[in-house]
Amino acid sequence: MELILLEKVSNLGNLGDRVRVRPGYGRNYLLPYGKAKMATEENIRYFEERRAELEQAAREAEQAAQARLEQLQALTLTITAKVGEQGKLFGSVGPADIAEAAEQAGVELARREVRMPEGPIRVAGEYEVQVSLYTDIDGPVQVVVEGDES
Repeated sequence: MELILLEKVSNLGNLGDRVRVRPGYGRNYLLPYGKAKMATEENIRYFEERRAELEQAAREAEQAAQARLEQLQALTLTITAKVGEQGKLFGSVGPADIAEAAEQAGVELARREVRMPEGPIRVAGEYEVQVSLYTDIDGPVQVVVEGDES
């Protein structure tokens, strides 16, 4: 399946690239989310007409993501959770909790932008969590999980 990318896609290509992908990836992810269009003559003309507009939108989105990353890195997100003995949490702190703490601090952060490869946090303490706000715009965010023994 040959497609034209309408935005930068990790591990695939940049805006305007013509790429060959497996049909399932194109049909189930790239096309429905508006990241690509089929590489037909009509779509190629459409893309070339809108190229400057799409590049400007991509630059603005990248700049906005960089600004959000700088805001997040300046913050230390504090989350209070119930703990038992030895600081172990009842439950865990996951991406949704971290995104909610960022929202309360005044910075927009979606749950899907939080990366926790080791899984959720289960012990109170200080952690560095990775966020991925845009293609190639990743960075660490400080998270402090405080225990509430009440």
